[in-house]
Amino acid sequence: MSERDYWFGFSALPGIGPAKFRKLLEEFGTAQAAWEAPRPGLAKLIGEEGAGKFEEFREKFSLEDYLKELKEKDVWFLTLGDKEYPELLRQIKNPPFVLYGKGDPSILSVRSGLSVAVVGARRTTQYGREVTKLLTTDLVLNGFTIISGLALGVDAISHRTALENNGKTIAVLGCGVDCCNPGENISIYNGILESGNCIVSEFPLGMRPTQWTFPARNRIIAGLSQAVLVTEGAEDSGSLITAEFALKFNRKVFAVPGPITSSMSKGPYKLIAKGAKLVTSADDILKELKFQNQNPKSQINSKSKITNRKGDTKEENLILKLLQDEPLHFDELVRRTKFNPSKLSSLLSMMEIKGMIKNLNNGTFSLLD
Repeated sequence: MSERDYWFGFSALPGIGPAKFRKLLEEFGTAQAAWEAPRPGLAKLIGEEGAGKFEEFREKFSLEDYLKELKEKDVWFLTLGDKEYPELLRQIKNPPFVLYGKGDPSILSVRSGLSVAVVGARRTTQYGREVTKLLTTDLVLNGFTIISGLALGVDAISHRTALENNGKTIAVLGCGVDCCNPGENISIYNGILESGNCIVSEFPLGMRPTQWTFPARNRIIAGLSQAVLVTEGAEDSGSLITAEFALKFNRKVFAVPGPITSSMSKGPYKLIAKGAKLVTSADDILKELKFQNQNPKSQINSKSKITNRKGDTKEENLILKLLQDEPLHFDELVRRTKFNPSKLSSLLSMMEIKGMIKNLNNGTFSLLD
């Protein structure tokens, strides 16, 4: 067995995270020496109870059988000591000492291009779904790798949009890579693998998700990304945990402002108040990352929507017609359109994202110049 295989063995041991594993390496010098260490020496570092559990685990666990299972399930692994280990992830505090994966590991390389995590609410609004698809499409058309957590809602939309546009995407799981959670996203899970993309996790084969595995998963999403984009989320959304990790890792954080009447807008506004970059188009992200727009098909380069003043729905066309002659205040638009204020707020926000109109910051809206 190689030293690398002993790292792999420790990753299957419950209760041994990056911090404890680092202490074991510092004390014993190698993972093999730590694996073979007597109970008293282990107890000094991981406690008497932990040492007892490790002894019990070591007696029953077969490294050879576990490696065989890995091969049977087409799963690979990278250790923190491997040169192929993703450099961005290596830079964070307490990176996973073993990263399991399925699919093409080369996508993890920073050399393969810029990477942006697109995360948000599980229970999305129509506005959130449209914004996520619109921004993700533009990022993919510009060659960005899309990273997310394969959850319902924004995660699923971002992965699916990347696949639909033949882009690169990485799913980070809060369970073993041989498990698809939630099961409703099995088509996306399979699509990621069939298209030559990648699924990763720090958790061992067969491990089911728990409440604590998702925050750990979120730190990996942020760690693999050069920037995090939150398109929609409540004030207590798990996507804010990913954004908080990104801020700690000195990565860029972007947030999409939504209708002020929607609870799903509170998360992004909370991030903006903390210093996240407000985003109304993919161009805002590209400029902040000092990235030149690479694709003429990208929606951020499409002038036709602005020039022709044509909306995608009859509601949008009505608003464009009303703003044709002069800017109008939100209250005046409510009066003239007879739309519910909440509906109008969502429409205006979406039209601003699409580059049709602009908010003059005093509640007044006008056509984009």
